[in-house]
Amino acid sequence: MSAPDPLLVSPVPGIALKRVQANGISMRYAEAGSGPLVLFCHGWPESWYSWRQQIQAVAAGGFRAVAPDMRGYGGTDAPADLERYTIFHMVGDMVELVKALGETQAVVIGHDWGAPVAWHCAMLRPDVFRAVVGMSVPYSPPGHLDFLDALKKLGISTFYIQYFQTPGVAEAELQKDVRNSLRRIYFAAGGEQRDPTKGFGLLNPGGGLLDNTVDPETLPPWMSEAELDYYTAEFTRVGFRGGLNWYRNMTRPWSLSGPWRGQPITVPALFIAGSRDGVLRFPAAQAQMDAFPKTLPLLRGKHILDGAGHWIQQERAEAVNGLLVEFLKGL
Repeated sequence: MSAPDPLLVSPVPGIALKRVQANGISMRYAEAGSGPLVLFCHGWPESWYSWRQQIQAVAAGGFRAVAPDMRGYGGTDAPADLERYTIFHMVGDMVELVKALGETQAVVIGHDWGAPVAWHCAMLRPDVFRAVVGMSVPYSPPGHLDFLDALKKLGISTFYIQYFQTPGVAEAELQKDVRNSLRRIYFAAGGEQRDPTKGFGLLNPGGGLLDNTVDPETLPPWMSEAELDYYTAEFTRVGFRGGLNWYRNMTRPWSLSGPWRGQPITVPALFIAGSRDGVLRFPAAQAQMDAFPKTLPLLRGKHILDGAGHWIQQERAEAVNGLLVEFLKGL
């Protein structure tokens, strides 16, 4: 009798960790509940674990809640080929995961990088994804200007996403001390960070991601030492390369997105973010939200939670859970 897979031992009672083959890779996913399928897509640098509180709440609301480790993260495969991390690969992963779970449809929910995945799932496959929730990153249909080119046009050369472009550089910095890196990143983008001169959005010329961040004396109230332990163990084991490769595949899929330029999402949608989320200060964010009546014609709510930062589903778990269950039950 073979020993149990240690990567399938769940740290959260009531949530099971399982494994499935989907879209040519092995995916680990967390699951609880039964009923209509709800799929959660996490962002960087995170894990299925980022959704632990939503999985429990949505399952209790009468749904089958599933949160995979996304491609390149945790217990899911991290392909060696850098070009296998495009948005089209991610959408393919989610479509095939729905099928592998024995379902034909799902509501898809995404945060941070998971939000563009969720938005694209709903845009490209509305037959599979019957509703969508995006957190932190507003929906924007494919446009005429690539994000990296847009930064150059604005004269910006020290944005953190530009720093991530060269393979190996950010990995070397972040993996020197994984726990310290994560602690700084989580604090820097959270609502408790009140110093406008600190953060990692714009880097010091020639500097690293963490150079202008704070190592907090204590963790913010929404994260315990044990929770940070889990993230630290995950990134210590697999490294940061897989997640960073998502950023290195922004231009190629954009160049292929012409057929969907200006495409609205035609399924019911919800948007949630924190008022102190740095993503909402990206150059185009306000215009993207102003365009929601055209780009998200079936939008059922735009909720900006006061005082919360980027990690919205962890910082404001109770409020987010309430909004999600209300939205899901109203479909």
